[in-house]
Amino acid sequence: MPLEVGSIVEGRVTGITHFGAFVELPDGAGTGLVHISEVADAYVRDINDYLKQNDTVRVKVISIENGKIGLSIRQANGSGRRRDRASWQAFEDKLARFIKESDERQTELRRAVDAKRGGRGGRG
Repeated sequence: MPLEVGSIVEGRVTGITHFGAFVELPDGAGTGLVHISEVADAYVRDINDYLKQNDTVRVKVISIENGKIGLSIRQANGSGRRRDRASWQAFEDKLARFIKESDERQTELRRAVDAKRGGRGGRG
């Protein structure tokens, strides 16, 4: 089976660096890189906390460019940066509330500065 973007396969960790892990893919498809940002949903400070040499991992092929294969453990496990509608709406609500409060603070600050100047801010 040829390797395609979006495919989910199992591979073996052959090398670990500070920026990611190299994974040997099945059927002689080659070796790909799982960037440290694609290892887990949480912030990964040290990749060795998550992976060890010769571990078998499930990976998703996220890119194939110039013979280089980009892989993701995070996306292969069904997670990723997609947000469901409810959490996105909660974010939108928080953002709208922040903008409103920020505008109110700016208005109060302008009024306070204008009062100290003795008018609408213009010098006459």
